[in-house]
Order: sequence, then C-alpha cells, then structure tokens
Amino acid sequence: MLVTIGLVVIALIAVVLILAARRPNHFRIERATTIAAPPERIVALIDDFHAWGQWSPWETIDPTMARTFEGPERGVGAIYGWTSTGKAGTGRMEILEDGPTKVLIKLDFLKPFEAHNQAIFTLEPQGDATRVVWAMEGGQPFMAKLMGLIFNMEKMVGPDFEKGLASLKVSAEA
Repeated sequence: MLVTIGLVVIALIAVVLILAARRPNHFRIERATTIAAPPERIVALIDDFHAWGQWSPWETIDPTMARTFEGPERGVGAIYGWTSTGKAGTGRMEILEDGPTKVLIKLDFLKPFEAHNQAIFTLEPQGDATRVVWAMEGGQPFMAKLMGLIFNMEKMVGPDFEKGLASLKVSAEA
C-alpha cells in the first residue's frame, strides 16, 4: 500500500515536471488601445519615467515605494528604479530604444522574484489617432514554466496593462 502511494506521488510529480518542461521558452503579453493624440504626445509620457506617475498602474500600489532616477531626464539611458516592501517589489527599468513609434525598455525585477524582460511600446499613427501596443516579453526558465502551471501571467499582468493604457489615454488626450 505504501509503495503504491509512493509510486502514485512520483508519477504525479513526473507529470507536473513534464507539463512544465513542455511550456514555451518565451512569453509575450500585450494589450492595445487607440488614443486620440499624435505619437509624439504619447511617447513623451512613456519615455520620461517622471511622467509614469500620471498613468502607470503600478505607481499607486505602494504609497511608501522609494523611487530613483538616473541618467538623462528622458529617452535612451534614462533609468528608473523602485524599492517597495509591499506588492511592487524591487526592480529597475532602462530605456534602450526611443523613437517616434517605438520605446523599448529593459525591465529587471529583483524582488520578490528575479526576472529580466523587455517592455515594448509600439505606436502606429492612424489619422488623427494612434494605436498603442504595450507588450512585455522575455524568456521562461524552468522555474517560471513550473510557476506558470499555477499562476497565469496573462491574467495577472494583462488587466494592469489595460488599466495603464486607459490612464495613458486620459493623460495623452487631456
């Protein structure tokens, strides 16, 4: 009986590990909206980390969050760091590419778990409006794949992107 229970437990663990190993090595989460503003007005809110307080959904998670800014005021080389004892954790963002239709950000989470991703904002002019796509992508090491069996990143992060884009829309259209 005890041997049978042990074999069942080992089989279940093996199935979970196999399911995790078969998950993709890369993830991408994205959301989009259309904003009644030219791309340059929108980029000005994205490539200046000081402006993120107007629209980023994570700026209000922890009122005691400490922020640091390094490098240029905006654009390539601008760095934003945060430290929180609450839900926001600890991390750092650096703008790697800044153009009229794309902002690429290196996104490093340090706590509560370490992850190194990219945030990509793509802006597509559409007449008097601009379609804005906010994406996050990165590699999925085995532990992330294993956690992905329990936690759905799409459901965890996607709604925050939607909230952020809605706030970005309000700020850019004002």
